[in-house]
Amino acid sequence: MTEHIPVQATPEGQSVHLLLVDDHPLVRDGLRARLETIPSVHIAGEAGTAEEALAIAANTRVNLILMDINLGSGNGISLTARFKTEYPDIAVIMLSMHEKAEYVTQSMQAGARAYVLKDAPAVEIIEAIDVVTAGGTYFSSGLTRPADASDNRQVLTSREKAILKSIATGKSNKHIANELGLSVRTVETHRLNIKRKLNIEGQADLIRYALNNMIA
Repeated sequence: MTEHIPVQATPEGQSVHLLLVDDHPLVRDGLRARLETIPSVHIAGEAGTAEEALAIAANTRVNLILMDINLGSGNGISLTARFKTEYPDIAVIMLSMHEKAEYVTQSMQAGARAYVLKDAPAVEIIEAIDVVTAGGTYFSSGLTRPADASDNRQVLTSREKAILKSIATGKSNKHIANELGLSVRTVETHRLNIKRKLNIEGQADLIRYALNNMIA
């Protein structure tokens, strides 16, 4: 296994060390312009090929990758699998033009923690970063989820389950945030991700689900 400069798990307020992997320089420029406005995001490097990405990861502090699914010298799915093996502390968010369920499933099986469509609003990339660095998984709205994503509570992280249980007891976002040591924004992002994973539309349905499934 290649030696990697580790980055500790990202607590509230600590910078995300992000690697942009896309074989189109204009796309990387656009992503950099969007993300450099976020104080918590530090662009650690850019790569256009798998070899460049691996070299940067070996010599730079990186804890998150925005990975294009199509690379000129290979593909992001196989590169994600390699990162999962060689650098398991680096999380991957897959960026793709493909909406087909097979691409989503293959990406998640390879180790990606999120799947975001390239034509999605910029806010979805930011939400995906928030959710993944908090330990969750994220899918662009409208995507067909992988087969195992319909397994209700089994697809939720321990943090999401804790938040859902708090929702069941009637606690507000502010109360949950104080109780779990999170920001209100992070709790709101978790609630959105929970609804997407469980295919729940409104707040009333989310509360109903929590009451029916999270009270012992």
